[in-house]
Amino acid sequence: MSKARSFEEIRNWAAKFAHDWKDIPGDERQWGQQFVRGLLQIYGLTETRAAFYEMRAKRTSTGRQGYIDALVPGKLAIEMKSEGRDLEEAERQALDYLNGLSDAEMPSYILTSDFKTFRLLDIRGGADDVVQWRLEDFKQHADALSFLAGYGERHVSWDERETASIKAAQLMASLYEGLSGSGYDDHQASVFLVRTLFALYADDSGLWERDLFLEFLENRTAEDGGDLGSQMNLLFQVLRTHETKRQTNMTGLLARFPYVNGGLFEERVDIPFFTSDMRTRMIEACYFNWSTISPAIFGSLFQAVKDKKARRSLGEHYTTEANILRVIGPMFLDELEAEFSEKSNQPKALRNLRQRMGRMQFFDPACGCGNFLVIAYRRMRDLELRILERIQKLDRERGRKSTALEDEGLAFLDDQVQIRVRNFHGIEIEDWPARIAATALHLVEHQANQEMAVRLGHAPELLPLDKVETIHTGNALRIDWTQVLEPSADVTIVGNPPFLGHSTRSSEQAQELRDAWSRKDIGRLDYVTGWYKKSIDYFRDISGGRWGFVSTNSVTQGEPVPALFRPVFEAGWRIRFAHRTFAWTSEAPNAASVYCTVVGFDKDTRPAPRLFEYPSVRGEPEEHRASNINGYLVDGPATFVEQRRTVMSPELPAFTFGSMPRGADLIVEPEDYEEVAADPAAAKYLRRFKMGRELIHAEDRWCLWMEDLDPSDLQKSKILRDRIDAVRMFRLNSSADSTRKMADTPHLFGQRSQPGQTYLATPAVFSENRRFATVARLGPEVIAGNKIFKTADPDGFAFAVMSSSMFITWQKTVGGRLKADLNFSNTIVWNNLPLPSMSSDLRQGLIGAGQAVLDARELHPERSLAQHYNPHVMDPALLKAHAKLDTLVDRAFGAKRSCRTEAQRQEVLFSRYAEMTD
Repeated sequence: MSKARSFEEIRNWAAKFAHDWKDIPGDERQWGQQFVRGLLQIYGLTETRAAFYEMRAKRTSTGRQGYIDALVPGKLAIEMKSEGRDLEEAERQALDYLNGLSDAEMPSYILTSDFKTFRLLDIRGGADDVVQWRLEDFKQHADALSFLAGYGERHVSWDERETASIKAAQLMASLYEGLSGSGYDDHQASVFLVRTLFALYADDSGLWERDLFLEFLENRTAEDGGDLGSQMNLLFQVLRTHETKRQTNMTGLLARFPYVNGGLFEERVDIPFFTSDMRTRMIEACYFNWSTISPAIFGSLFQAVKDKKARRSLGEHYTTEANILRVIGPMFLDELEAEFSEKSNQPKALRNLRQRMGRMQFFDPACGCGNFLVIAYRRMRDLELRILERIQKLDRERGRKSTALEDEGLAFLDDQVQIRVRNFHGIEIEDWPARIAATALHLVEHQANQEMAVRLGHAPELLPLDKVETIHTGNALRIDWTQVLEPSADVTIVGNPPFLGHSTRSSEQAQELRDAWSRKDIGRLDYVTGWYKKSIDYFRDISGGRWGFVSTNSVTQGEPVPALFRPVFEAGWRIRFAHRTFAWTSEAPNAASVYCTVVGFDKDTRPAPRLFEYPSVRGEPEEHRASNINGYLVDGPATFVEQRRTVMSPELPAFTFGSMPRGADLIVEPEDYEEVAADPAAAKYLRRFKMGRELIHAEDRWCLWMEDLDPSDLQKSKILRDRIDAVRMFRLNSSADSTRKMADTPHLFGQRSQPGQTYLATPAVFSENRRFATVARLGPEVIAGNKIFKTADPDGFAFAVMSSSMFITWQKTVGGRLKADLNFSNTIVWNNLPLPSMSSDLRQGLIGAGQAVLDARELHPERSLAQHYNPHVMDPALLKAHAKLDTLVDRAFGAKRSCRTEAQRQEVLFSRYAEMTD
């Protein structure tokens, strides 16, 4: 039975080809086609469908018709010339024909030859990406054209694979739409589509004869598509049947397909009905070069064909390789790479390293389409291959005749590869992505075996596939993980579980979280934290192991930190590494960024924890070695900042919410101001009104503040009557008892707490990009809304503290966030600010330095707080005033010298906090 040729076979065929043609005159007209056919036969392209000969095409330069000597669609164009002709000129001629080709036909390479010399141009690499060899050296250069036999192109860039994978996803989405639109069962459509995906990939990747599936579609199915479903079901039956168990009278095209197994074709499904258009889509998909896709980008494929609402309800986020490496790198891969580098001249140590790698087990309990598992598998296989190459090189240098594998006495077919698919385990809640994950592991294993064949000359047989039995379908928070994979110190758990806050998760998911944590009150814990608790339970009786997850950044901020990290630390785990807040990007179409952290755990004491900080949330991290990483992802003691109802510092006043209208008609928007101001009775009650946006951006807004309402003014003002009536109706229609009771006093704000003196106002939410908090001192005539926190500040002391770098550091470290923006909390942030008692002189110094900040602002009274504190263009005078303030505030918090970095301030803050809460 025909299958892709091995590299050894290709080289032997190339040597025979060179021998046969060495004495034949290089006459293009007489021998050109025969030469090309023989050349393509080296790589198993024996059918005319694999290459078009003398393909008619229009030249871009002249507009005239001509002929491409041969074209392998999507891969290679060949231009032959008689012996001694200029091959660069022939190359230019071939390029001249390409603009008229379709996307499916467009080749990546051009091969020119004069029968004695070959010149291969990679079009994507430009004019300098050329390889050239003589006919007599063809055996040594045969690998250059191995992509014709289905072997992956070793130098295809990640960007090219990503582009190809997105195109592949679009093709699969088109096929899925055809199936689902016909009313075919969704589960069976998923099964059918995964099998089709495998057949498309096998057609281009050397698993069987090139374009065998395309030939099957074109020759064994009717043009109207009426029998396409039944014929494909027959093909799937053949692929799941071992050659020895097939009917002896099965011949022809079907008999040329190999036995695949791997569990892909076991399940029986109903026969789908296709149309002519659906058959055409299937054939068009065959013209795409599927060997260039990356199995790691199957999340993109999945998201392209699934319903948007289903995606949102499951909280899925799809992961790029760069982001996956942020997890698996510091979790285990960096350590293995370092050991390989350190022991690169020690064959025995390298063999031991391979054996240890073979014992490692990887488990993603929220695996989705398998991206984490696929990338981990590919990286581990690549490292193992480099180890084998190094062992062989060292053996040769030492004059040893045996290979590393022979020396170890390993069986070629099974034990040659230590990193096996069976070591990679996953749980996925939905059937379709679970199938994609299993298929992706098949494909990445095949690619790894191909690469091994290229670099070592041999590899495990490509078919039949090992059955992937390590991907389990079910709810990870309900499944007993120990039944999926037996716990051991060799297990590493990684993944990207769904992020769902308390306001977005369903009642069922909330109950799952309660059950995982064995507690009724889960507070503000995110759904992702259920995976943390399951990991703790999984390793309960194991002294080792490692685990870590991508998580929403909210789990390391504010109230959730003690609830999550206290049980983690009490179970004996330490943070091995952490990535502080960054924007997690996705491969999925039109995907938005999600603000995430990554936290990994182990029970070791070495090496020192690694902390990755992001100067820009969308940029690259800076790595620091830490002495200890606490739950706030700070290098500091493992203390917890919990809600405090009173202010801890003896120096600080208490913050409270501003006033809440409970009825929009008490607010006067800019477009209504003139009308209300023109009414004498209503104008008496107009007050400037500030919410967070108005405070930061100096925008105008007003309210009707009627604590001293004169009843006679209602008789005089229709505006007041209408607005008060509207507030009354709004409150009466509320579902909240407390709000309905407020309908008795519709002229008053629902909750009122307006200061009677100068006060400090801070927005509840403000940008994390600002170097200082955007706070201001306001007079009692300005009404503070409920998106503002305020405190009495007659002397400006609170303003000075809150305007310091020490405060903004504390806010960023222990406060919550709304996406990446800072979310101020009086109970978490302000009440816990560890400001010790201080001398009256130091206090007066802070008040004076705070006033200097206000004076610097007054140099540009036309600017809003947003403009004053634009991080890119802060006024030098304002920066200087803040620097002087910081010097005094640092001293007030007990810093021995002025702090220069956020990390230095965090160290001071947590030290003071530990002292004040001892």
